[in-house]
Amino acid sequence: MSSDQAHDRGQYALLTDLYQLTMAFGYWKTGWEEKEAVFNLTFRSNPFGGGFSIACGLASVIEYLDRYAFSAEEIDYLGRLTGNDGRPIFQQDFLRYLGRLKLTCEVDGFPEGALVFPHEPLLRVRGPIIQCQLLETTLLNILNFQSLIATKAARVCLAAAGDPVLEFGLRRAQGSDGGLSASRAAYIGGCAGTSNLLAGKRFGIPVRGTHAHSWVMAFGNELESFETYARALPNNCVFLVDTYDTLEGVRNAVRVGKQLRQSGHEMVGIRLDSGDLDRLSRDARKILDEAGFTEADIIASNDLDEHLIASLKKRGATVGVWGVGTRMVTADGQPAMGGVYKLAAVRGSSGDWDYKLKLSEQAVKMSIPGILQVRRFQRAGRFAGDVIYDVRLGPGRRQVWLNSSAVRRERRSPAWDGGEDLLAPVWRNGKQVRQAESVDCCRQRAQEQLARLDPALKRLTRPRRYPVGLESRLHHLRERMILESDRHGSLDSG
Repeated sequence: MSSDQAHDRGQYALLTDLYQLTMAFGYWKTGWEEKEAVFNLTFRSNPFGGGFSIACGLASVIEYLDRYAFSAEEIDYLGRLTGNDGRPIFQQDFLRYLGRLKLTCEVDGFPEGALVFPHEPLLRVRGPIIQCQLLETTLLNILNFQSLIATKAARVCLAAAGDPVLEFGLRRAQGSDGGLSASRAAYIGGCAGTSNLLAGKRFGIPVRGTHAHSWVMAFGNELESFETYARALPNNCVFLVDTYDTLEGVRNAVRVGKQLRQSGHEMVGIRLDSGDLDRLSRDARKILDEAGFTEADIIASNDLDEHLIASLKKRGATVGVWGVGTRMVTADGQPAMGGVYKLAAVRGSSGDWDYKLKLSEQAVKMSIPGILQVRRFQRAGRFAGDVIYDVRLGPGRRQVWLNSSAVRRERRSPAWDGGEDLLAPVWRNGKQVRQAESVDCCRQRAQEQLARLDPALKRLTRPRRYPVGLESRLHHLRERMILESDRHGSLDSG
């Protein structure tokens, strides 16, 4: 959790849905407070119709786990909640139990910046069922949003084809915390910087920015505004040129740029924020080059996304830096990641595990039972496919390949290079065992992994599907559970 939702220990526990507390109370009343369970946090399809997703938010998860506790004020609030008979929902003994609660569950997760694919668990939580249940909503809140924005940013940066992309979305983000989390996730996804100063301070993200139209409008004319700005900040001059006449604005920027050179400074560039960005960027480039400002950047903004950037580049627009705001931080085109958190196993009184399966008439919505791990394989330096397996059964040598809607045929693993397990320990015995990584480390991981992905998977439209397989024995266990549930109405694996 990145910021302003809560600042003090004890103000995270209520960032959840009421039904998590009612279920926890039910478990406690049943005497199941120590009953061991496993939950897997997964998602069903890549957002934006893309071929990949980027895991993001683990640092916020670690912070959330570290601060998790019910304060006296929160316990008092819960004690005042009533049912339809006007009486308290929760017993005082249960509230005292919550007030003493310390997390002892185990959490394993994907590293931030890693590529992830549908059906794979981004996070696995194992421990007392009450604790696992209480964590659900906030874990989904964190990972769904940050992974969504990191994925959107990666797509935008792929469209920019090496040009720097700046995140400019704070004023259009969903609240202050949404803006801060989005800035962090967008940087991990590949953006070169942000306009968000708090994100810059808190996460070490490079900050970029110049002036707005209001600056130009505050003066008698555009040239005067540029000259005044240059005197005030000679080492940060990117002039916004489209307040009035865009090309005349470029010429005024050139005039002031020459003045800057005489004083030993250099104009950074100009920004286009409206109009035909293709035509205007070409004309602006010509004016700048003819005046000797061949190194001056042309920065474009104005409701950009990956599709518009790709179109402008294909048409030959001479933009060198892209400022993307609204459509990035609001994940335009995909309002939510669609991650889910499903019970996968419960340990019975005998000590044996009973695996659990959520059924659905839609194959894509059926969960995968078990204590899951993901192993990734490569071929010739590129990612070749992933296998989801149960840690008790092992990775095996055969898989059943999955797609977005059904199970494919069973096949033996090709002769791929050695695989790597991706879920790593994050939290053990009430303490973090994995340090939160810097945003630069996570960003570098995302760039390195994207470079190892087949280009056909990175297409903005109609990408190829990445191979994700279910280990054969786990697949057959799942199929057997489905058949048994049809006959007996029970989903225990035995």
